[in-house]
Amino acid sequence: MIGRNHSRRRGAGVLYGGPQVPLLRTQVYLTAKQRRRLDARRSREGKTLDAMIRDAIDAYLGKEEPADLRKTLDETFGIAPKFEVPGRHEWGHRGRRIRR
Repeated sequence: MIGRNHSRRRGAGVLYGGPQVPLLRTQVYLTAKQRRRLDARRSREGKTLDAMIRDAIDAYLGKEEPADLRKTLDETFGIAPKFEVPGRHEWGHRGRRIRR
């Protein structure tokens, strides 16, 4: 039950995945075909069933992790090679010019 695990003090009955990410127990019913396909895929990828299900949910919901930021940076690096960032000495000068 979510309420029971959630109300306990940290570490008492709550599993943690990765660096202190709390995991809540959730029961899911799968068809026999879904389970066979998941088992085959997790065997190929060397993952646990729970990791496969979390990955699928993340893909469905859209991840909100730094990995997406890294992917975005990798995909956009060098997109504007002629873009110039003004030097720090120009910051005040440009600010005064804009306010006028």
